[in-house]
Amino acid sequence: MLKNIEKSVFKIITADGVGSGFKIQGYDFIITNFHVIEGCIEVAVETSTQDKYLGKVVMANPELDIAFVYASELKDEKSCIILDKHIEVQTTQKIYICSFPFGMPFTITEGIVSNPKQLISNRYILQTDAAVNPGNSGGAMVNEDGVLLAVTASKFTNADNVGFGIRHIDLIKELEDYQVDYDIYKVKCHSCDNYISQKISFCDSCGNEIKKSAFEKSDLSSLAIFIEESLKLLDINPVLCREGRDYWSFYQGRALIRIFDSNSDYLIATSPLNELPKSNLKDLLYFINTNQVSPFYLGIKDNKIYLSYRIHLSDMFSSQKENIQNNLKDFILKVDELDDFFHTKFNCNFAIESKNMNTLM
Repeated sequence: MLKNIEKSVFKIITADGVGSGFKIQGYDFIITNFHVIEGCIEVAVETSTQDKYLGKVVMANPELDIAFVYASELKDEKSCIILDKHIEVQTTQKIYICSFPFGMPFTITEGIVSNPKQLISNRYILQTDAAVNPGNSGGAMVNEDGVLLAVTASKFTNADNVGFGIRHIDLIKELEDYQVDYDIYKVKCHSCDNYISQKISFCDSCGNEIKKSAFEKSDLSSLAIFIEESLKLLDINPVLCREGRDYWSFYQGRALIRIFDSNSDYLIATSPLNELPKSNLKDLLYFINTNQVSPFYLGIKDNKIYLSYRIHLSDMFSSQKENIQNNLKDFILKVDELDDFFHTKFNCNFAIESKNMNTLM
């Protein structure tokens, strides 16, 4: 079962960071942690094939740290992760964390259940010795048959071999309580199980305090606003490009483009286009040295051809603003042109970072 589980687990990406999420059999939406999507109503959902889709947060339970995300383009994707309310989780049984640690490609981490019912902060959670790292949050904790045991939640800071998950029986209650409505964002009061769809400070049913961030959107930096305005000039949805705070990563055609803040001094846009060929380098190097594409830079690093663009951050908020935004737009289009050019003209393979490189070469 585990060999097919990769298609059921997704990377969840926001302007604040990267986490994981997963689908289970019989449900259209994706399950993740509240702290993964906190401050967002829309997120990017990335599949194991590096395709990104827009996800809409439809339910959040901040106290339990559970959230549901609906991506309409993934609703028909079948899951092999099973939810069994009758399964009994045992101490020392094997457990597998399926997720995207540190935002890296899909990973399965093996461990054992240290305690299936550890009492922490007035509720029971599953404890494991499997490594839990940033990016694991929201991932699936399953047994060898792909049956869900818990939702990966957190670990103690500076503590190894101690990770935690929200127990499957607590998730089952959330699924049973939730009345599916993908048009309305709901926050669940953990005290009385009432659902709230409007921003309030206290539950209108029981008076329990509602976490403020459940209804508040995270603020974008002035840099992020600038970059995302530039992306919109090409009808690119910036939500699908975010890779954390002031960092964007997306594909134009098959080429990977990264845009980021370098040491709070410079804005860098860069793209690895192609690998250097094994032979006949003379003509290629002559072309690169004599055909610079100002204001961009063609260069070579680690046997790859890169196109890059660099400006000082202060220039974005000067009279050069509009010109820089147009340059970013042109950079994105140039990347899409040049990787094909080098492939055709100089027989350069596409960079290993290129999307679906093995099937497109």
